[in-house]
Amino acid sequence: MRYKMTLYKHEMKVNAKSLIIWTLSVGFICFGCILLYGGLEESVQDIAASFSDMGAMSAALGMDKMSLATLRGYFATEIAMMHGLGGAMFAAILGSGLLSKEESGHTVDFLNVFPIKRYSIVFWKYLSLVSNILLLNLVCSVLYILGFVIMGEEVIVEELLLYGFATSLMQIEIGSVCFLFSAIVKKVTISVGLGITILLFAADIMCRIVPALKKLKYITPFYYSNAADLFTDGKLNGVMAAIGMGVIFVSYIAALSVYKRKDL
Repeated sequence: MRYKMTLYKHEMKVNAKSLIIWTLSVGFICFGCILLYGGLEESVQDIAASFSDMGAMSAALGMDKMSLATLRGYFATEIAMMHGLGGAMFAAILGSGLLSKEESGHTVDFLNVFPIKRYSIVFWKYLSLVSNILLLNLVCSVLYILGFVIMGEEVIVEELLLYGFATSLMQIEIGSVCFLFSAIVKKVTISVGLGITILLFAADIMCRIVPALKKLKYITPFYYSNAADLFTDGKLNGVMAAIGMGVIFVSYIAALSVYKRKDL
């Protein structure tokens, strides 16, 4: 057990710098945008009606449901998009290298000297992935609540908690898929992870604009973590969330199966 916890602590320590950089980057950029709303409020109110009448593009950005004239709507349509994409990129980068870095860095032989089963290696590394994602979203959520308080606006606690849960699930799903790729390949595949993230983000935009591509919503986790939908409906889409959880479970089991049989 001591060796297993050491592996988890090591991964958390190794990725601490990356976690801090991404958390501060995503969190403070979005926090700054919340504070920036005070200076933009008058001009935003003037153009809110125009933005809400942009047809398919308004639907893609959630502006057909939420108004930019309020901080709540501004957060749901603009800030949440930056947070979701930034957090997903962090999850993809982290997940893409957790297992493959041992082979590309020639440390896999050293790791397997210790009395640790391969399934334990996969579990503790995966747990570090989930922990990093949750920590990023926790710190960012605190910053956003602080931003609402500073702006003198009503703190939408329930909606922020719902969004925090949904976006964490989305990022864990993307991180899990990249974790599976990390188990398959022998070199760190950060570019593949980022490519998957961008494609899934684009799929969410496209399925909202093009009716013929509507079924893409079942593939992209950005769909069920859309803040405008969550704020409007007041609940998470159960079917979409279940699909996301299924992808997480299958990705983890597949990564475990591949890594246990892999010639290291």
